[in-house]
Amino acid sequence: MKIIINTSIMVPIYEQIIDQIKKLIRSGELKENDILPSVRSLSKELKISALTVKKAYDYLEEEGFTITVHGKGTYVAAVNGELLLEEQKKELESDLENAIQKGRRCGISDEDIRSLFELILQGDV
Repeated sequence: MKIIINTSIMVPIYEQIIDQIKKLIRSGELKENDILPSVRSLSKELKISALTVKKAYDYLEEEGFTITVHGKGTYVAAVNGELLLEEQKKELESDLENAIQKGRRCGISDEDIRSLFELILQGDV
């Protein structure tokens, strides 16, 4: 499992870990019952606090992406299709929001953004 931490962005490290593990699950690179690295080994590999990794793992478990078995480790949970779809929608919504904000910063009107969006949906671009 390859996780890359970017300390030059404003996203907290634990959120970067959460986002990257979710992405690996969504892509199918991590499958149900796959074991995640131990908190200690991942913290050592990433050169960060074990508490940061533990916080990320706790959030993943709260959201239903992983299951932790005391003394055995943290595993990828059964993939809930609805949960996965909701996560993908959230990611798409964020990407669309960023694109709209970029368009507005460039002075493109909302109507032009809508028109461009429709063209892209139709595959005419």
